[in-house]
Amino acid sequence: MTVTWRHLPAPAREIAAACTEAVATARERDAEAYRPAVERLAAADRAGLVLGGVVRLLLEQTHPDGLDGDDVRQVLERCARSTAPWWADVDPHVLLVLLASALGVYEPGDDDAPPDPAAVARHAPLLVADLLAATDRPLADYLAAAFTEVARTELHD
Repeated sequence: MTVTWRHLPAPAREIAAACTEAVATARERDAEAYRPAVERLAAADRAGLVLGGVVRLLLEQTHPDGLDGDDVRQVLERCARSTAPWWADVDPHVLLVLLASALGVYEPGDDDAPPDPAAVARHAPLLVADLLAATDRPLADYLAAAFTEVARTELHD
């Protein structure tokens, strides 16, 4: 079943569609399709915010008792190792930044080389695809929850 996201405003629909495409190509390990998919994702304004929410939700579900340093290291290593054979440009530092950001412990000002939005767009789908493999729910559920969180946060700001 394909989710259309018709209920979302146009910019959010584009984020949802681009994210869905990028994660699908990551799950398929299709390097040729992945590059244009992440370029589309990088062009979607605020996609990083939504993907960060998806990563956080996936981390919460896959680690219901919380994460410690060993858990973060295992997620990082598993994702980097499973990705490297088909996507040689995987950067463990960017994956770590994504994990730390999703957990709310990353300070960009403390990083000598914070990743740019394009790097986030290239790596977030890899992390999402890896974390999704440990769940029984579709990406659409996590995207919907992330959009709900973003909307709730914007209403309260």
